Parts: sequence; structure tokens; C-alpha cells
Amino acid sequence: MTADSLAERAALGETVRAVLRRHADTDPWPVLCAQVGVAALAVPEAYGGAGAGVPELAVVARELGRELVACPFLGSSVLTTLAILEAGNPTDHSRLLPGLAEGTSTAALAWTSAAGRWCPEEVACAVTASGDRCTVDGSAHYVLDGDTADLLLVFADTGHGLALVEVDPDQRGVRRAGTPAMDQSRSFARVDLTRAAGRRLGSGDARPGLRHVRDLACAVLAAEQAGAAARALEITVAYSLEREQFGRPIGGFQALKHRMADLHVLVETARSAAEAAAEPGPHQSRMAAVAKAWCSRALSEVTAEMIQLHGGIGITWEHPAHRYFKRAHGSAELFGPPHQHLARLGRMAGVGV
Repeated sequence: MTADSLAERAALGETVRAVLRRHADTDPWPVLCAQVGVAALAVPEAYGGAGAGVPELAVVARELGRELVACPFLGSSVLTTLAILEAGNPTDHSRLLPGLAEGTSTAALAWTSAAGRWCPEEVACAVTASGDRCTVDGSAHYVLDGDTADLLLVFADTGHGLALVEVDPDQRGVRRAGTPAMDQSRSFARVDLTRAAGRRLGSGDARPGLRHVRDLACAVLAAEQAGAAARALEITVAYSLEREQFGRPIGGFQALKHRMADLHVLVETARSAAEAAAEPGPHQSRMAAVAKAWCSRALSEVTAEMIQLHGGIGITWEHPAHRYFKRAHGSAELFGPPHQHLARLGRMAGVGV
């Protein structure tokens, strides 16, 4: 990592944060796409993108996580775009990626079943091929922005591996419905496919690509969690210096200083884990599993303390504490719960878990 790349990432983070401040009361997504190019980051330059990598995606995710911004970045610009890059061929890339890079269209990836394991060995749908045509059947759950996306991609079982299939979301065989979630700043949908006509992207077994996509998505999500944890702690520390008991701010009591120090350690270690997971290298899969497990824990603990230290106002609808708490518990399950990734780490280390 060079000094120039660090400076570029810092500038990207500052730019995203400035946009979010200016558009705190409006939808910042169009501005983020048009002026900052966040939707184009993962797309190669040959297809109208910025040709950036996961570290840059993680920088944006961190800033979006700080403010709990509701936008299609994680589902469309990260998860689905990376899936197209992994499983598609150059023709698919030329056809699908330019619109996603511009932000004029969004995409959703149908993958997991109601169990929500987000495991590359298990998908919710199956595909049947006949010549150049194929049909897809199944019910995918927890599809990020699945009810509003313009483009629908489905990981489906061929009987001999996995295929990534493009499906027209407006056809008769597709039924999409938004599903309520604890975290109201995250949009999920259930997608039911009944003999839906599809078009396969690329060839061969897409399962290895899906494994890689999960690792990269976990790394980006970990950065989002680390950003949310940092902001939750900032809000909590500020409140502890305002709220008084016995004529002095509660933040001045030694017991609370110790608790704040423990939270600071959680936030900083989460940041370090997320940054390590975003860097490419031979150990990225391992680091992604570490980051997903640790950042999930860090955000959950920080937001639980946030609620506790705010007292009664921490559970009111008007205060943001409950939003961070809900994001913590929702994101902990997304792309696989922590215990699932800890089990992966055990298998990597050759330990039965």
C-alpha cells in the first residue's frame, strides 16, 4: 500500500462524507453516483467504470455505515456487480456493467433460501437448460433491493454446479415482494420464480466465483459495520459529556471511562480487521471471515452499550440509537452469521468446529 493510495482513499472518504452531510435530508444516491462515481468503483475502466478495488469499496461502505444510509450500494454496486465480474464473460460485462457503473440502473442478486445461510454450497433456485434457453424455479429470500432493482441475477443449481442466470424481473414467472426487516434502512425482498425464462452468464461451474464474491462482500460489509460502530461510539461519548448526574457529566465517572475505553478498543480492532480484509492477497478469504465475525460482534456490543448509556432516550423512536442497534443485529446475519464464519476459520485451520 503506497502513500498515494492511502491519500486517494482518504480523499474518497472525505468526499463521500461531505456529500452525505449536504444531503442529510434527501436521497444522496443520485449525487453519489453522478459526482463521486460510487456505483462505478468495482467496474473495470473498459466498461465505463473506475477500475478500483475492494479497499475503495470498503471506504465508501464505511462512510455509508456511519450514517446508516439506505441505498443500493451494497446490493447492486458490490454484491451483484462482483458476481457479474466473476461469473460472466466479456460479452456479458459489456452488456450489463455500463448501466450499473452510471448508476442509471440497479441490480439484485437472488441467492439464499429462507434459512439465510448465504453458503456457496446451497442456493435457493434451480435452473433447467434446453439449448440456448433456460428456466429458473425457486424462492430466494433476503434479496437486497430485490423488489426495486432493474436487473435480476440468480445463482441457480444446474445439477452439476452453479450458474449465474439473468432473469427479466418483469416477466410473468417472477414475483417480487418487499419483506419487512428489523433494520428499516436495509431493503430486502423475496423473489419467487416459476419457470422464469433466463439467460445464463458465462459457462462452467460458478461456485468458486460465488465463494470469492462472498469473501469480498463480507469484507465490504465489515467496513460498513466498523463505520457504524465508530459513529455509534462518537454519539455515545458526546452524550456522556452532556448528561449530568450529581452535578457532573456522567462521562467523568471512572466506571464509565472504563466502559468507553473498552468500546474504543472494539471500534479500533474492528477498523483494523475490516481494513485487513479489504486488501487483496492469498489470505483474503481468511481475513474476510475474521472481519465478518469480529465486526459483527463489535457493532453489536457498541450499540448495546449505546442503548444502555443513553438511558431512556436510547429506546425512543426519535433518537438514532435504536437504528444503530437494529443495523447491528441485521448486518450480523447478512452473508452468514458470525458462528458460520468462525466455523469456516476452524476448517481452514484444520480444527473440527
